[in-house]
Amino acid sequence: MKRLLLFAVVILAAMQVSAQLQVLKNGKPRASIAIVEENEVNRDAALLLNKFVERMSGVRLPISLSKDKKNLILIGGTTDEVGEDGFVIDCHDGRLYIKSGGGKGALYGVATLLENELGVRYYAAGEWTVEQRTDITIAGQHHAETPSFRYRQTQSYGTEDPDYVAFYRLKEPKEIFAANMWVHTFNQILPAAVYGKTHPEYYSFFNGVRHPGAHSQWCLTNPEVFELVAAKIDSIFKANPGMKLISVSQNDGNGTQCACPECKAVDEYEGSPSGNLVRFLNKLAQRFPDKEFSTLAYLYSMQPPKHTKPLPNVNIMLCSIDSKREVPLTENASGRDFVRALTGWGRISDNIFVWDYGINFDNLVTPFPNFHVLQPNMKLFKENHATMLFEQVAGFRGVDFSELRAYMLSKLMWNVEADTDSLMHTFLDGYYGKAAPYLYRYLKMREGALLGSGKDLWIYDSPVSHKEGMLRPYLLAQYDELFDQAEAAVAGDETLLKRVHAARLQQQYSKLEIERTSTEGDREERIREVELFRQRGNEAGIKSLTERKNSVDDYCDLYLERFLPGISNNLALGAQVNYKNLPEYRFVPISATALTDGLFGGATYGESWVGWVGEDAELVVDLGDEQQFTTVRTDCLHNLGAWIFLPKSVSYAISSDNVNFTDIGTFNFEEDRDMSPKYRWATVTLPQAVSARYVKVNLKTIGACPDWHFGVGYDGYFFIDEIQVK
Repeated sequence: MKRLLLFAVVILAAMQVSAQLQVLKNGKPRASIAIVEENEVNRDAALLLNKFVERMSGVRLPISLSKDKKNLILIGGTTDEVGEDGFVIDCHDGRLYIKSGGGKGALYGVATLLENELGVRYYAAGEWTVEQRTDITIAGQHHAETPSFRYRQTQSYGTEDPDYVAFYRLKEPKEIFAANMWVHTFNQILPAAVYGKTHPEYYSFFNGVRHPGAHSQWCLTNPEVFELVAAKIDSIFKANPGMKLISVSQNDGNGTQCACPECKAVDEYEGSPSGNLVRFLNKLAQRFPDKEFSTLAYLYSMQPPKHTKPLPNVNIMLCSIDSKREVPLTENASGRDFVRALTGWGRISDNIFVWDYGINFDNLVTPFPNFHVLQPNMKLFKENHATMLFEQVAGFRGVDFSELRAYMLSKLMWNVEADTDSLMHTFLDGYYGKAAPYLYRYLKMREGALLGSGKDLWIYDSPVSHKEGMLRPYLLAQYDELFDQAEAAVAGDETLLKRVHAARLQQQYSKLEIERTSTEGDREERIREVELFRQRGNEAGIKSLTERKNSVDDYCDLYLERFLPGISNNLALGAQVNYKNLPEYRFVPISATALTDGLFGGATYGESWVGWVGEDAELVVDLGDEQQFTTVRTDCLHNLGAWIFLPKSVSYAISSDNVNFTDIGTFNFEEDRDMSPKYRWATVTLPQAVSARYVKVNLKTIGACPDWHFGVGYDGYFFIDEIQVK
């Protein structure tokens, strides 16, 4: 019996040896690469394999022209065993086959082989590790994978590196959308600059008038619009042979859909403005049955229609923009509204593209502890027939754990069942070395602090809104201690230390933002903090601190000018403010003190700012007694992404009795179309001093958002935070 068992073991070992493939032996090639079918994907796969074999051994494998001999790595060939972008790795009888289910399956199969069999790790653009070796043997195996989502996109800066894209198995819109038309395409297809003046009837009707403009929507029941669009679509596909998908989707903006009698009747019947969109897209899908059409379910069009179903070749791109991120989408009120839309669309379509959001766009370099919600949200998407996924994370360098975030997102988009804690440890250990345990504790501590605080996590948030929660002083001190330990652990490795410094930037930025909400503090210490943030932010290559343009240097320069603690010469500091008309209801609670407390607001309007929408404002500042001064000025916010415009004008008048006022001047703002957040003073300076106790401030609104803005036809906001008398 023992002899029989030993014989079986020997036979099994021999079978395993015959199944495996020896690629290198003592630094010499023992196998060659053969491309089964010549195409770009298979060639890229062969090049990727050879590139990393050479990096780990110094040897390139020969390319075989014969596909019949043994000791071959055969790249390409199709298989029905897996789906689009899937692959099969099959090693037996001294041959290694990497077969594709279509798309880029062969390339992703090679990347998986390099990771799983040869220990290659890819962390960020141009940042990878390999194990040096002279022998390479591929074990006998049959391994098949199909991705959880057929299209996978992030916004990682790593996509500038094609090898990173291969390892992370990512795609870009330009690869599949004709003419790179993939969202907000109405104005690209029918430019308002061409048709707006001569055919205003092509554009949205609401508030009693048509609104042609670059951000307006179409009148989707107008038959001329359909025929023009169909002709334009036909020309786009003819100019882009081989492309089969295009986005025909609403311009950015909310509530700007057409409300003419015909469009309104459809909306009311369907129970959602998406009804008109789906009807329009279905007509295109019927006109071009061999093509696929994508449209947005976004803001006003998020909920599905009650009656009309999208045709199979109509793709619904559903956006989660209004949902909070501290818990999974099923667990908070804002998320449940999105979930209602997702399940509704899932009942009528198997062709859903989810556009999800996963970072703070107003403050990119700030803690955003949402790693714990990534997997449950993705599972929810897949369960409701989402086959395509875009995780928009504004993945610039320096964004909150940008590299880790991109890694985990890509792994989960490929395999939604992956072990998230294992993914996090794998990346942290590889990318941060001995600093990893401290960073893991930091990530878990801030996650627990967020959940314990009960605060929302919003994609247009401010660190200031968490200063009593996950960013309260005690926790900031604990976080600093963990980062100190992380830096000490890798102090002898310049590369790892710089990575830890980059990860710490969001902690530094949060402290600076919170410190500016107090007039107290050590001025010189604050200057040192700002300059350290400037130095390390530039070393990390941060492009912008917000979704809009806001460089590290611009931020630091403005901080030193605007937010440092010090002695104020403002005669209005602490003065009483009396309003003729109160600001919008959300800002009434702080309105009594916000304009004269000496604290300046940041780029996020949710703290320190007082705002009005669609109306002028008038208020009087009571200086307490008669004062002499030459200058009055009001600080105004410009943030077009949030529909916040500068006032049209700011006028000042003075009085000693609060009854009889004398005008002293008006400051007029010029139109500013720059999307960057900024602060502008409305200043009036007199040639000689005047004496008064009361200063009246009149602010004129621009009224409705102009036609070049995505709020076209709706009232714009203006915000102010400080009034100074000097």
